Amino acid sequence: MQFVSNRDELRTIYKEPGEGAVRKELKSLDFHCRGFLAKSPFVLIGSCDDRGNGDVTPKGDKPGFVAILDDNTIAIPDRPGNNRLDTLENILVNPAVGLLFLIPGMNETLRINGEARITADKALRERLAVDGRPPISVIVVTIKAAYMHCAKAFMRSELWKPESWVDRSTLPTLGTILKDQLALADSAAKTDEWLDESYKKSMW
Repeated sequence: MQFVSNRDELRTIYKEPGEGAVRKELKSLDFHCRGFLAKSPFVLIGSCDDRGNGDVTPKGDKPGFVAILDDNTIAIPDRPGNNRLDTLENILVNPAVGLLFLIPGMNETLRINGEARITADKALRERLAVDGRPPISVIVVTIKAAYMHCAKAFMRSELWKPESWVDRSTLPTLGTILKDQLALADSAAKTDEWLDESYKKSMW
């Protein structure tokens, strides 16, 4: 198997992007980007450590959970999780991040690329509190590029079409998966019960 090794070789396989695909990239948020962020309950954060190891982490909350600080800056609350801190530790050594915002039922997405920093600023954390509970920290992203991404991937995958979804009962529970992967002594049902309680305690 041969692999592509440089841009010139890559461009013999693909066409050059159209003018619209290039021009749509913005350097700051316009009113359409702001409106999308106000309705989005979910973002995927791509980051990379200092050795080039990539990672993608999901963040989700009520629509509009990501705060717009100004046209060039957004703030993403980091609420309780598993404390692996993959994204946060990556940001400390490599601030470059790629963000993909989704709105359920909408095939188009909003992409934002920029540089991230981490803060535990009290005032900002309180601004992003839910039911009086502030996030543990906040990821502040300075925007370098923002643009809408076309619907093709979502249309091909039929992601939002319930009739295309796999029957959840045909898939193993997370408790079953963890029991097998970690050789846990507890039963899968017991592990699922523990996970459910853990989710409830750390939701916010």
